[in-house]
Amino acid sequence: MLNTLQIGMGWFPEQAGGLNRFYYDCSRHLPAAGIGIRGLVAGSPQISQDSHGQIQAFAPQKVSLLKRWQGVRSATRQLLKEEDLPLVVSHFALYGFPILNQIGDRPFVVHFHGPWALESSVEGHPGLNTWLKKTLEQKQYQRAAKFIVLSTAFRDLLHQSYQVPLDRINVVPPGVDLDRFAFSDSKSEARQILGWEVDRPILFATRRLKKRMGLENLVSAMQTVRQHHPDALLLIAGKGELAETLQQQIESLDLSNHVRLLGFVPEEQLALAYRAADFSVVPTLSLEGFGLIMIESLASGTPVIGTPVGAIPEVLRPLSADLMFESSSTEHLAQGLLEILSGQRSLPDAEACRAYVRNHYAWPVVGQKIKAVYSAALSERSPSLTFSASPQS
Repeated sequence: MLNTLQIGMGWFPEQAGGLNRFYYDCSRHLPAAGIGIRGLVAGSPQISQDSHGQIQAFAPQKVSLLKRWQGVRSATRQLLKEEDLPLVVSHFALYGFPILNQIGDRPFVVHFHGPWALESSVEGHPGLNTWLKKTLEQKQYQRAAKFIVLSTAFRDLLHQSYQVPLDRINVVPPGVDLDRFAFSDSKSEARQILGWEVDRPILFATRRLKKRMGLENLVSAMQTVRQHHPDALLLIAGKGELAETLQQQIESLDLSNHVRLLGFVPEEQLALAYRAADFSVVPTLSLEGFGLIMIESLASGTPVIGTPVGAIPEVLRPLSADLMFESSSTEHLAQGLLEILSGQRSLPDAEACRAYVRNHYAWPVVGQKIKAVYSAALSERSPSLTFSASPQS
């Protein structure tokens, strides 16, 4: 067993989000690949009980940053003292940064889930906020022996934006738990369980309600779609700062009968929602590092159509070129949706979707790829690694 200390952000489902979902899945599936995990995240004491002691909270999510940093440093110091953990892994720069001077000569691996600072800039956050995030990222990345990214799109971004050498970057896509999406329910049965209409074409999008997700363009596209398919219905799941803006947009365009915001959809219902939809939509504008929702929908047997942004083409084009929009513009979103609803595009059937995920994204396959990167970091243990300045004890 290759024992590791894994620093995360939060605990899923206590705190939603793609990063937390990936970390949660790692804690459940990597031990089967021979990777032992002791983990630290921000959250409640309940996490230790839920994970059978495997993961523990170093501080509540809502306390000050100083207290969270003190908490992660104290918990790290204790675990490294008490247990044999020869490899340290970080999933989030905010909490990986404060422990850098505590890990000694242990190899350090970073899971790069996205450009934290650049995402803040795209979302319009203040310049100082973005600068501080970029500084924390760079300090952590200078110390890392190996990186794991979810796509070649993010490999290139990490190399170009952070000057990380390509030979330290490894592309390993996320895994999906196939059992979670194995349904005997038909589409109509899934709709009845959820209380959805059974006699309308339903498009499903689940995203954080943020600008870069392209949801405003998708809502606008439904103006054109409803003219040709007046029974079409777009359901948007998720929460975020754009919720009120999207609702106002829906009402101003008189789309209340064609677009609905579902709010947060609980984990136990999300898989069923994929199954109930005719197809899923990923209308991202920028910085799409992978999009776990794509392989989750495909694992449910529901095809996905997405914009040619970031890693989306890497995931969807090998399955079918018809799963791609021409661009993320409102016009091209509308055109793609109309072609699907009119039958001009031939989407893969449920079994083809499931088989594609089974062959490329099942956790037993992904787990072995992650273990190979961890093992390489341990075997190299180069004394020439760059150690950066970090908080003092």
